[in-house]
Amino acid sequence: QVQLVESGGGLVQAGGSLRLSCAVSGSIVSDNAMGWYRQAPGKQRESVAAISRFGATNYAGPVKGRFTICRDNAKNTVYLQMNSLKPEDTAVYYCNTVPSVPAFWGQGTQVTVSL
Repeated sequence: QVQLVESGGGLVQAGGSLRLSCAVSGSIVSDNAMGWYRQAPGKQRESVAAISRFGATNYAGPVKGRFTICRDNAKNTVYLQMNSLKPEDTAVYYCNTVPSVPAFWGQGTQVTVSL
């Protein structure tokens, strides 16, 4: 059974940085495009960043230039480096394949950015 476990969230001041990790059981990281998603209170879950099987990356407009997604296939782990954080980045962050698979959603990791 595939499980995705996100970690690395926390409380940070605006302008700060966090690095999220997504540890995946099974070998789906190397076989799939992977992505980070987020859901802010009262809003729908949205895609933040994606990385193809071959390393090509894509970012949502609001995070472009501030966030970096990368993968370590040997460790079955996907990372999201978040710099210059803003209060509007506050959300629960999840990883999943791209496109997402409903059964793969984990608990997510909370990121809170204060002024």
